[in-house]
Amino acid sequence: MANLSELKNTILVQLFKHASWLSARWARHHRFIEAEDIPWAPMKKPIRETVIAVVTTAGVHLKTQPPFDMDDPDGDPSFRVIPSDVQTDRVTITHKYYDHTAADRDINVVLPLDRLRELAVEGRIGGIAPSVYSFMGHIDGPHLKTLMEEMAPEVARRLRADGAEAVFLTPA
Repeated sequence: MANLSELKNTILVQLFKHASWLSARWARHHRFIEAEDIPWAPMKKPIRETVIAVVTTAGVHLKTQPPFDMDDPDGDPSFRVIPSDVQTDRVTITHKYYDHTAADRDINVVLPLDRLRELAVEGRIGGIAPSVYSFMGHIDGPHLKTLMEEMAPEVARRLRADGAEAVFLTPA
């Protein structure tokens, strides 16, 4: 049955990708959460002196970590911690709600660690925080509360403990 479910999602992802009218129709009937205000913190120092962290919603994880739960139609609100010095061939994507063909060829599309390392070597950023935090971007229903009240605050605490001064968010 999981194969039929995966086939259905693959077809839907391709339909959404190529039929803009379908995604527009879905969006009109979908409930979105809108923020009342934008959480913004001005930079306190130049970016070339700033430690950058990465947070992604692309469903990326180490091949040795448990995959995100693809059986729950409301998604998986948990997160995975990935060392920022990881070799990119040690990570994979478990997320069936977007077309990650390009990211499968080059993980930097959704997890730009190689590009950030280049920027650090060139002195354009101050450094990279020690951990990357990865979520699965498809979260709905009761998991939204878990994500917003438990998981996101925990990642925020961890980012502070990591010494992150700015976060590069890669949605998927």
